[in-house]
Amino acid sequence: MTDTKILLDESEIPTHWYNVVADMPNPPAPYLGPDGQLLTPDAMQAIFPPAIIEQEMSSQRWIEIPNEVREILRLWRPAPLYRAHRLEQALGTPAKIYFKYEGVSPAGSHKVNSAVAQAWYNREAGIKRLTTETGAGQWGSSLSLAGSMFGLQVRIYMVKVSHGQKPFRRSMMQTWGGEVIPSPSMHTEAGRRVLAADPDNQGSLGTAISEAVEEAASRSDTNYALGSVLNHVLLHQTVIGLEAKKQLEKVGDYPDVIFAPCGGGSNVGGMMFPFLADKAAGRDIRLVAVEPDSCPTLTRGHYAYDFGDVAGLTPMMKMYTLGHDFMPPGIHAGGLRYHGDSALVSQLYHEGILEAVAVPQLGTFESGVLFSKTMGIIPAPESNHAVHAAIQEALRCKESGEAKTILFTLSGHGHFDMASYDKYLAGELQNYSYPDEAIRAALATLPKV
Repeated sequence: MTDTKILLDESEIPTHWYNVVADMPNPPAPYLGPDGQLLTPDAMQAIFPPAIIEQEMSSQRWIEIPNEVREILRLWRPAPLYRAHRLEQALGTPAKIYFKYEGVSPAGSHKVNSAVAQAWYNREAGIKRLTTETGAGQWGSSLSLAGSMFGLQVRIYMVKVSHGQKPFRRSMMQTWGGEVIPSPSMHTEAGRRVLAADPDNQGSLGTAISEAVEEAASRSDTNYALGSVLNHVLLHQTVIGLEAKKQLEKVGDYPDVIFAPCGGGSNVGGMMFPFLADKAAGRDIRLVAVEPDSCPTLTRGHYAYDFGDVAGLTPMMKMYTLGHDFMPPGIHAGGLRYHGDSALVSQLYHEGILEAVAVPQLGTFESGVLFSKTMGIIPAPESNHAVHAAIQEALRCKESGEAKTILFTLSGHGHFDMASYDKYLAGELQNYSYPDEAIRAALATLPKV
């Protein structure tokens, strides 16, 4: 049987983003300022444009996508949904496996869905420059592309270990006009403090965020943009799940379980939030975030108020966290090396609406290679986490005889991650489970709120 490619036509690109806040059982926990007091919208104006702040605080269910943003999304959206018959046959499972393929975007991942929106809102607000952070480089590439489309300068603080591991993502950013700086750097006070304590520091997303926020707050022509965690980013990504629902309707199917890789939460929110309203209405569906064993934020972190960055420049959010001082190992899924998670994802997980599982690095690459051999697409290392979880679920169906419908997000291709595959194929990668004592030490520095 050949694999099924399920398409929508351009007229079916979503016209509105879906805001999950409208359907959450409880209101989101509020953001706090460094003083522990409630954060006001005015306090965010130093780094965000008014429309983004409004979206961040909104409880409105549907928010219209600006026409100019939607026109750019048409370059690659609607993204295809596939029924993975060959993978099903290789596994010998009665399960049906579907995946939403976001690697068709010009930047090769889902991240550009929000980058275009953020760049447009900043351009409309008269901003000339954007700063940001990036781990694996998918977000940095996406924002560089979006910046070039709207005439914005973009400076990217790239986690140093990824800066070395992902040279061609760095080249993509530079090709689109982005300036790439390995983080920690000497450009900011936050970076200089980290390097003073450890000159060989390999960086973290928390440190890179500190650097990008510090620079944005110091210049009136510059704002900060980020690729995950905050509510407005997950809002923009809901085009993924909204399209997937329409595509499954075309073939008369609906998922029993959805998997998405989880670092900061943009994949999880983008795919799962549009299905959450169905779950709230009584639909029996499992929604599972998949994170690495080496950065087990949801599965082993603490649910508490914490900063989103090392220097404490961001608002405090109530989230699952490994502590803002967390320094992750240099695993090859750089986009998942973040100490915290989206406050929305964290609250929904805490309330038992979302599930989470942590998986080992070698297993994810093993599953990614099997997927490549059967489906032809080489996934990004981050995406391999969802691939692995979906394969494990399909094998459980093989044992039980259950014919479940499985859906996952293939969030990006791995064309610029082949150095990671080289190391896997050469037997040079190993599993790494983050030590309990390191987690306890990092959690000791949580803000006393």
